[in-house]
Amino acid sequence: MSTIQHLINGDLVTSGDRTAEVFNPSTGAATGRVQLADTATVQRAIDAAKAAFPAWRRTPAAKRAQVMFRFKQLLEQNEDKIAQLISEEHGKTLEDAAGELKRGIENVEFACAAPEILKGEYSRNVGPNIDGWSDFQPLGVVAGITPFNFPAMVPLWMYPLAIVCGNCFILKPSERDPSSTLYIAQLLQEAGLPPGVMNVVHGDKVAVDALIEAPEVKAISFVGSTPIAEYIYKEGAARGKRVQALGGAKNHAVLMPDADLDNAVSALMGAAYGSCGERCMAISVAVCVGDQIADALVARLTPQIKALKIGAGTSCGLDMGPLVTAQHRDKVRGYVDDGVQAGAQLVVDGRGLSVSGHEEGFFLGGCLFDRVTPQMRIYKEEIFGPVLCIVRVDSLEEAMQLINDHEYGNGTCIFTRDGEAARLFCDEIEVGMVGVNVPLPVPVAYHSFGGWKRSLFGDLHAYGPDGVRFYTRRKAITQRWPQRASHEASQFAFPSL
Repeated sequence: MSTIQHLINGDLVTSGDRTAEVFNPSTGAATGRVQLADTATVQRAIDAAKAAFPAWRRTPAAKRAQVMFRFKQLLEQNEDKIAQLISEEHGKTLEDAAGELKRGIENVEFACAAPEILKGEYSRNVGPNIDGWSDFQPLGVVAGITPFNFPAMVPLWMYPLAIVCGNCFILKPSERDPSSTLYIAQLLQEAGLPPGVMNVVHGDKVAVDALIEAPEVKAISFVGSTPIAEYIYKEGAARGKRVQALGGAKNHAVLMPDADLDNAVSALMGAAYGSCGERCMAISVAVCVGDQIADALVARLTPQIKALKIGAGTSCGLDMGPLVTAQHRDKVRGYVDDGVQAGAQLVVDGRGLSVSGHEEGFFLGGCLFDRVTPQMRIYKEEIFGPVLCIVRVDSLEEAMQLINDHEYGNGTCIFTRDGEAARLFCDEIEVGMVGVNVPLPVPVAYHSFGGWKRSLFGDLHAYGPDGVRFYTRRKAITQRWPQRASHEASQFAFPSL
């Protein structure tokens, strides 16, 4: 059984005796053990990053970008291996893993534009012989804490941009599926990144708290559940750190009576059941405006959900793999039980699924609930599994009120042919990312990703322009070189033109 180590100052290192098992969700078998960092190990990574920072911040942006260009090439060359590692430890299909990696590479491409995105603003003669400009300067040592559901993409939201901005980075990935994350970090070293600029420490709450409490860590970026996001934001902000903490979601899709139902059904199948629903942008609620569209949607979805191709993620041609752990599978199954007890109509029941040859895997079939009400737990809470709930309403206004009243505001979409309805929805919905006939409106890398309400703690979204602002501080400089022959009297009033 392999041991997954930390990456500190360019070397693989071990720490203490604490470890956790890593499983293959398709078989249920433990495949390795990951080291769990103690406080001393985290401090070792912090010290390495702090030591590397002075030289790295002085490295020209163009040279930092050259490292990212080589990194991008290495990621593309090793796509198959990375996808295999993701699938073996997370369970998602190889095709889904490859798609995740491609979206991560988009962020590396954006980071390659460092000389452009780090250009400040310059104004000549803001006053008599006085010039003014702004400069984007790195923070120093920054950290990222990332979830199990995107072990490649979400870390790539963070450290490529942080690093090209001149910072040194410490990544604490999920201990459930750490191998692909570590391998990708090693490719970054191979691309020519100096030791200490990028470090990976595996761990649990001990490592998280060590990063929060360390005064050398100036900023923390987090993606995960809302309770943990709120904890990290409060504890980090109380210590004067800059924090962006992305939390949970309950994403609604509104189906208007005029929706293109064939395309809407196809979109919902992928958005609700892709990656077993283990996505913060997964559609978990379909809000149907009118019984006619609701009845038609149920009739179209039911046979397709029953026909989902489910098996070991490393097999080809599948729609879904297993859930990430036995505990999470049981948690999702518990939500289905709760929905039945609450009176929702379980149209498709995936609880009895068994995959031949993988009977010990963490599998759960697609589930579909109809006639779900806002009072039910399956509506209010994030299930994070292959469960779609249908809620029936009488009008677009009622659908929008339902969404706006929910505590989460990560993503949403509307299916309609009516431009007026779509415009009203986009303007008035209180959600951070909105799609019109697009079920998963994840922004491209040169925009920014983030929700509203309890889906985001902090002012700045992830990656893109907001990412540049998060990982830098703006410094304003006003400069004058007086002429030797001139002399001005002291001014005691506030300076102005």
